[in-house]
This record gives sequence, C-alpha cells and structure tokens, in this order.
Amino acid sequence: MDIENQLMIAVERMPAFPKSVQRVLELTRDPDVAPKAIVETIEKDPVMTARILRVINSAFYALPNKVAAVRHAVVLLGINTVKNLAIRIAAVGMIPLNNDAGLDADAYLLHSLGCAEVSRLIAQKLGDADPTEAYIGGLLHDIGKILFALYLPEPFRAALAKSAAEGTALHRAEQEWLGVDHTVAGTMLARKWQFPESLVLCIRDHHRAPPAQGLGRSLFVANQIIKVRAFGDSGNREIAALPDGFGGPLGNDYPSIAGSFPDLDRTLEQARGYAADRTRP
Repeated sequence: MDIENQLMIAVERMPAFPKSVQRVLELTRDPDVAPKAIVETIEKDPVMTARILRVINSAFYALPNKVAAVRHAVVLLGINTVKNLAIRIAAVGMIPLNNDAGLDADAYLLHSLGCAEVSRLIAQKLGDADPTEAYIGGLLHDIGKILFALYLPEPFRAALAKSAAEGTALHRAEQEWLGVDHTVAGTMLARKWQFPESLVLCIRDHHRAPPAQGLGRSLFVANQIIKVRAFGDSGNREIAALPDGFGGPLGNDYPSIAGSFPDLDRTLEQARGYAADRTRP
C-alpha cells in the first residue's frame, strides 16, 4: 500500500476533534459573536465543561470563589482564555500516554504547550496575527507526529532514531523513511477537522521559509525559542537561523526576543503545570 493511502487510512482512524470545540472555533471567527453562544456550545459537552471548570478552579488562577458554570468563567477570564482552554483540553486528549514509535509524549506535549504560549505572546506584542490563532497554531503544529506515532510507528521510529543519531532535522528524516513529513499529515488532519484555512497553512508551512509577518512568523520564532530553551522535545532539535530583521522590534536573535517578554518564565511554568496535569480525569 502506498504512503498516500496509508495516510488517508490513518487520518480516518484519528479521533475526531470534539464538535463542541470545532463549533467554538467557527463562532469566534465572527468578532461580533455573543458570549452566550460560545457558553451554550461548550455547556452542551459535559466532559469539556467539567475539565474547563477544573482547570479554572485550580491554584494557578487563584480565584477568590469557586466557579460553577462556564458563563461565570467567561465573565472572569474572557472569551479567548476559555476558548484556549477548550482547544488545549481537546488537543491534549489526543496525545497517547504511550506509543510504539518511541516518541516521548510528555516531552512532545511540553514542546507544543510552550510553542503555543510563546506564539501567542509574539502575536500579541507584534499585533500582526490573532493571538488565539497563534496559540492554536503553536499547540497543533506538530500534530502530524502523533498520527505517525500511532498509525505508522515503525518508519517513524526509524526517522526519530536517524534524527537523534545524526542531528538532522526530523522532517527530512521522515521524508526518507515515510516518503512525507509530519506537516503533510498535520495538514490532512487540520482539513478533516475543518480548521480555518489560516491555521491549515500555518501547520503545513511551519518548516518552509516563513512570511515576514503574521501567524507564520509568530509560530516560526516561537518554535525556535522553545528549542533554544530545551523546553520539552518533539523529536526535532535542529534550530533554524533567524532571518535578518525577522524579529522586528523584539530583537535580532532568539535570546533577545525571549528576553523581551519579562513574564516568559512564569508563562512556561504555567505550561509545565498543564502538561503535568494531563493524566488527571
């Protein structure tokens, strides 16, 4: 069976992204959407509601009173925070605790959460991309690796081993052993889940020459910063050079850009807490 057919079968076998989260994404594309519509959508998914409320009532948010309803969470934290929580919970639920390919799922999750947070911060500071989309792009940019780990474990294990032994980029090792890389698989998944085209392209292009602004730039820079800081590991340790002037007003190298966010360490520790929490119901 050729790789195209294998990929199509694997994509069909991947769990569906929760319809409630897909609907939230659809609703929030409208800047005038009523918060009530988002709340009602989330509350129709009792598992999602329970997980969101557990996170919101955690020590991190340190709210003075317990929150018992999603609508109260929206009032206290805002639509975007609740939306990001819903997407993060859905994405984390797709990551297996174990896999036959040998991908370190915990390190993968930490890398993805770190990319999400840093990508959001960059988009927010530069103002040329939607911070929530930047967060989602960071969270899901490597989701194709999960598909490989679950449904094409043997060649993916070989690609991981080659990348680790030779220090080569994982996506090039994937092309050698699987015939495609994880951006192709991730793009197929994003289209199956009916994500906005901007996110589909972000996942597809995150190893290509990025645009000088917008969502692609935020993710590209965030991905490299997270690798420089060795925050988690998604199997690819190669750090791409920063094009001249690419960091804009944030700096001319990755340490300078990271240093432009005084709360970065706290933000990453928050992400570490999310990762540690994933095995709880």
